[in-house]
Amino acid sequence: MAVPSVTLFGPLDAVLAPYAEYAVLVMVLLNFVSRRIAHGAHERQAEDGADALSWHPFHAFTTWGLVLLSFYYLTLHHHSGMVLSVLALGTFLADFFELEARKVEAREGLELEAPKGALAAATLTLLYAAYISVFFLVKPYWMQVV
Repeated sequence: MAVPSVTLFGPLDAVLAPYAEYAVLVMVLLNFVSRRIAHGAHERQAEDGADALSWHPFHAFTTWGLVLLSFYYLTLHHHSGMVLSVLALGTFLADFFELEARKVEAREGLELEAPKGALAAATLTLLYAAYISVFFLVKPYWMQVV
């Protein structure tokens, strides 16, 4: 991890900056767990009709937490933070539209599908978060190739 050139949050950066990448990785992993829990809740809610479907609180927390943590990471590392923020916002938008798609499926009486688009977006976010946080594990092998 490179030392940030500017600290926007002063003492908070001194405490949190070394762990920002790991916090993002944990939040992405929690987002996958919450995604599974939310899909199960949506399947139960769909029995009551399309209007009963709503964001699961745990999934909303992890999604917004991921977006906010990516914005914080953007203040520390501009280039990788911008990439991560775009991926996190893409995941949020995919989640938003996937929920609307589940409502349409419930309204039409169809079986609810897995949120494939949001899963793809979250997987890209996970891959990049893992790259920026645990690259040190593969760096010796990578340096032999490059």
